[in-house]
Amino acid sequence: MDGDLSYERIIPADKWLGCVLGGAVGDALGAPVEFLTADQIRERYGPDGISDFDRAFGGVGHITDDTQMTLFTLEAMIRGHVGRRLGYFDQQPASVIQHAYQRWFHTQGPEWHRAGGSYAMEAEPDGWLIRERGLFSRRAPGGTVMGALKSFAAGADRGTIKNKINDSKGCGAVMRAAPCALWSEDPLDAFVVAAQSGALTHGHPSGYLSAGALAFLVHRLLDGVGLPAALTEVRAELITWDDHQETVEILDKAVKLAEAGRPSPETIAEELGGGWVGEEALAIAVCAALVAGDLPDALRLAVNHSGDSDSTGSICGNLMGAIHGAQAIPAGWLERLELREVMEVLCRDSLIEFSTADSLQIPDWQRRYPAW
Repeated sequence: MDGDLSYERIIPADKWLGCVLGGAVGDALGAPVEFLTADQIRERYGPDGISDFDRAFGGVGHITDDTQMTLFTLEAMIRGHVGRRLGYFDQQPASVIQHAYQRWFHTQGPEWHRAGGSYAMEAEPDGWLIRERGLFSRRAPGGTVMGALKSFAAGADRGTIKNKINDSKGCGAVMRAAPCALWSEDPLDAFVVAAQSGALTHGHPSGYLSAGALAFLVHRLLDGVGLPAALTEVRAELITWDDHQETVEILDKAVKLAEAGRPSPETIAEELGGGWVGEEALAIAVCAALVAGDLPDALRLAVNHSGDSDSTGSICGNLMGAIHGAQAIPAGWLERLELREVMEVLCRDSLIEFSTADSLQIPDWQRRYPAW
């Protein structure tokens, strides 16, 4: 590919902004109750559970590692695409994403020369996102992710679908995968890139296939396909992958559960689990998105259960935002959302990169988004 890349796909700006902001809002809504049981949530917030932002990580409306990593994934999509424009034929998206995750790892405490691994060729990490000091905060990062990035920084090989670095299927891969929907006009390409990004830290198929499925679903929703139809399409793709059974079976359960009406937290736990692993988190988010009347209702359903509430809320927000757009998110939530401005800048810049043929002509673009 070269600087003459053409673009036939039109990405609806409001839906893409809704996907990113919706994920962050769901993350912030679920953060205060992530480690609580359904009974504990009711005891603290009443019979309907949590319905508005509450204090977590030192503030109200604060995001977790889910949104932090989603933002670095989005930055990687832009930087990788700049590399495609420049004709770096050997530039694989997975390497750009790995670099992004090592920069995020740096925000979690390690000095850059220890966090960057083979990418720490410069004294400081590059690009504009890493300069946002609000990202330098530990928000209960997942042990699998931290371990994988620490190992890479120490010289281990990059994780791939063939080179499995562990057997983890935690939800740390799927909760950050939505931006991979931008990578290509083809949703199958988006699936592959997201699966590759998941395999960087999670070696179990249910970990990286759930990531691929989310990117595929977001891609189709941005294209205007309804969620039920998108689920049919992603199922057809999933069954072509080895070891897909666990992911397909629980997505089928989620659809069936939604068809039966609004589930209780206990039913979600019994049928779909707690969302601590990838396929469960995706299934809970899908069920909530299918059964709810609007975005706020879906997010409240997605977080009020015994499990990984911030991740299920984040994934559900990605889906609902891609369906309904940013205008569906209550203004009161957006006004209090931590780092909202950073998200809006990344969304704007990603639309520029993926929707125009001359982004390289924009002054300072390659300094903001180096192509590696």
